[in-house]
Amino acid sequence: MEPGVREYLLRIVNTLSVGLFWLAINSTAGIMYDHAFFHEKITTGNIVFYCWFLISFFFLMRWLIKLWSKPIHFER
Repeated sequence: MEPGVREYLLRIVNTLSVGLFWLAINSTAGIMYDHAFFHEKITTGNIVFYCWFLISFFFLMRWLIKLWSKPIHFER
């Protein structure tokens, strides 16, 4: 496999795996442990979950932009 194609496919695999891992963590913390929903009032768990969600989303997007802004070297 050519190095440029391999580099491109590795970026795709890394993007999908990190994105799905981030999604699984936040789905587990939010839905299974019931921190994403407000019932009677806002709890500390809700605040911590949404702070974590926004901060981790910021770092995920920052990492993805950094990953995809590097040029891919397709050599002939």
